[in-house]
Amino acid sequence: MNTLVIVTGPTAVGKTGAAIQIAQTLGCEIINADSRQVYADIPIATALPTAGQRAAVPHHLMAFLPLEQTYSAWQFEHDALALLPGLWQRGNGFAVVVGGSMMYVDALRFGIDPMPDIRPDIRQAVLDQIESEGLDNLLEELRRRDPEYHAIVDRANPRRVAHAIEICRQTGSTYTSLRTGTARQRPFRIITLALNLPRDVLFDRINCRVLQMIDLGLEDEARRVYPMRQLNALNTVGLKEMFAHFDGRLSRDEAIARIQKNTRVYAKKQLTWLRRDNTLHYATPDQALPAVQTLVSEDAP
Repeated sequence: MNTLVIVTGPTAVGKTGAAIQIAQTLGCEIINADSRQVYADIPIATALPTAGQRAAVPHHLMAFLPLEQTYSAWQFEHDALALLPGLWQRGNGFAVVVGGSMMYVDALRFGIDPMPDIRPDIRQAVLDQIESEGLDNLLEELRRRDPEYHAIVDRANPRRVAHAIEICRQTGSTYTSLRTGTARQRPFRIITLALNLPRDVLFDRINCRVLQMIDLGLEDEARRVYPMRQLNALNTVGLKEMFAHFDGRLSRDEAIARIQKNTRVYAKKQLTWLRRDNTLHYATPDQALPAVQTLVSEDAP
């Protein structure tokens, strides 16, 4: 049976290196499941694999979108499923998915409910409202229109709130009514490996990686895209803090420290998401390859 090996886990844990090693051993290719690495032009902020890493194993759905274009977990599911037949053929029945965008990973594992394409005027109106008013009024609108989703939405994530409002305004229905939550059966075997490290080790890796990103030119990259800072693609840790520095709201040192802190917070949210799933197989990055080899052998039909 065709086998999909998913390598996920918190940011900076070492997913890229582990996935490349697994893919090379299995003789297959990689699909990216990082919602920011789908965008071109911001390789430092998104910690894009190096040219050497991408040359070692073919990577798909990576750095292929302009910053102006929106992309969703539903689109990722559709695009990844379309790629898999060719990847099975070239990869001895194997393919690897790597990324820490948990909605993307779960969309591929379990399926996601299709949502309507949002009209540009509705999307722009919501973006303008966030820019001028913040989230409070949109959250109140969501409470009126869809109290069930309002109760569970991540209120610190403007995109989640905005998308729910867009759906409500366009369809006249609740976002909740379009989310069936029904898992789809996939006609292939899925092995999901979650990488993790002791908390202090992971946080030290995060802090060091942020400093490496600064050394690689994150500040210059942020200045280059600063005129487009309103784009959703740029609403990401590393760029937001640099934009605040350019606006005079943070010193350079404060911006760097804030990037480190916000990245650690993001990692904790990823781990919280993963803990809800008792079907995952855990490993350290060094244990990833032998763990997958064992699981492939044990799960073989």
